Amino acid sequence: MDVKPQMKLAIFLVWILMVPAGLWFTYNNYPPNISVNWLDLLAFLLLTSIVAAIPIVINNMFIFLIQWVALATFLRFGLFAEIIFAQIAVVVLLLKLRILRKEELFRLPLNLNMFFLVSFISGMIYYILGGQTGPNLTHDTRSLWLAVLYVVLNYLLNQIIVSFNLLFIYKVKESFFGKDFFVETVTTLITLPIGFVLYILYNQVGLIGLLFVGIPFVSLSIIFNLYYSSEKINEYLQKASEIGHQMAERLYVDDVLDLFIQKLSEMLPVDYSYILEANGEELKLIRRMEAGSVMPNESLSLKKNEGICGMVWSKQKAFIFTSRKEWQQYTTDNIPNDVESILGLPIIRSKKLIGVLLLASKQKRAYKKSQLMIIDILCSHFAVAIENANNFEQTKRQSERCALTNLFNYRYFEMMLTEEFEKVAKFERKILSLIILDIDHFKQVNDTYGHQSGNEILRELAGRLRKLVGGRGTVARYGGEEFVVLLPDMSKVEAYQMAEQIREMVSNWPFTLQQSLELGKYQQKIMITASIGVATAPEDAEDSLALIRHADRALYVGAKRAGRNRVAEYSSC
Repeated sequence: MDVKPQMKLAIFLVWILMVPAGLWFTYNNYPPNISVNWLDLLAFLLLTSIVAAIPIVINNMFIFLIQWVALATFLRFGLFAEIIFAQIAVVVLLLKLRILRKEELFRLPLNLNMFFLVSFISGMIYYILGGQTGPNLTHDTRSLWLAVLYVVLNYLLNQIIVSFNLLFIYKVKESFFGKDFFVETVTTLITLPIGFVLYILYNQVGLIGLLFVGIPFVSLSIIFNLYYSSEKINEYLQKASEIGHQMAERLYVDDVLDLFIQKLSEMLPVDYSYILEANGEELKLIRRMEAGSVMPNESLSLKKNEGICGMVWSKQKAFIFTSRKEWQQYTTDNIPNDVESILGLPIIRSKKLIGVLLLASKQKRAYKKSQLMIIDILCSHFAVAIENANNFEQTKRQSERCALTNLFNYRYFEMMLTEEFEKVAKFERKILSLIILDIDHFKQVNDTYGHQSGNEILRELAGRLRKLVGGRGTVARYGGEEFVVLLPDMSKVEAYQMAEQIREMVSNWPFTLQQSLELGKYQQKIMITASIGVATAPEDAEDSLALIRHADRALYVGAKRAGRNRVAEYSSC
């Protein structure tokens, strides 16, 4: 929820103009009850601060439960003391929730304004109707009902101002009778009787009354928070298990990297995340995400003990930094200037470090040790998933590639041809051209210079074809000294022109032999030629086998028999 800068400035100005003046007016017209012991006042302030620092968490909602202490404070010490305590409680709560970042600092005066207005208006109405500071609620029925009225006004004003802030400041249209209204109503009904009990006990037994009421309530808040923390850890563990299963299902390294870094950003307050791979004596950046988007990798490499990632690599243990001051002395990692919290973990597989994960947040104290355990488990899942994906890609590459030339093999080419022909049949492709190339007199080359030299020619020719065709088509080794080039959406004329370029590239530039049979000759250069056939679908063929057959026919009938070192296109005539 973005708030405009002008609105943020206005919120600060309202606090400056309203709260100090309101406090001065309250102090002069409704002075605090100073007949009490200052130690008692400080005890109430301490209880208020403790309760504010331990909000109860229900369904990820932080519930601020100082109403009961505020009620007892108001009745015993007056409106001025209650307003001061409420202002202090807001500051304590926001510090506890760690939301006072620069861009959210306006939330402090916003909440201070709200609590001031709620306290001031409800307190003024209470006094105007005849309410007094320090009433006897056990014997004076009228004072009891006025106190109840104060409570109701306090509650209603709080709901009205919250709705106003959501609608006019945050621009959020939310039903007045939503989930927040229900939770606030229930907690008010539960806690406010405690406020009356606290006030009455204090009047009868003094400060020990704060212990009788405060200790059970604070203990209950702590138990609720511990339960919430354990529930949150269980939720994290469940998510980690789910993410581990999802990563295990990914077959490609890039998919595993993207899923891992994306899920981390969803689980934790992550503004920047980096994965670096241990490669020999260096860490190299292999994935970078900023503001939820995967960014191009920078040419960043680090050595051991160089920067935070280098320190994680060297020590092979995790590091948590809660603010920029803690980590600034270590970094040479090009970490953005607005980062505060950092979490760095080693990624280990079979007791060997394979990489480093670094998460960064603009918030201070964004990461906890309990989260570190969860991310460590996820890193273990990630390491296994990366190893499996690497093995799959290597196996797939070996099954699809020619080991000698590193081009696609016949099996892969046949699959690609079938897929492309299906697209032609479904009119997803208008045209599909095929080039078949065969080296002339290749047996003679092998007999003269040796099979090792023949392999060198095949490798060099594969590199030349890959470079010339580029992204316009798929180059594959068809078998022996034959190569094929599959050209989607390329007409026969264009395919013929490319075939002619290939022929000239082969015949006009010598091939270098490093392992010739001829003794004493190193880096020997020889000239070769190639014959090429071209066919196009659907013009020349109605199925994939016919396209291969017709291109092959053009090669042998139109090029080989016509004298070799030439390009021929298929013709049905």
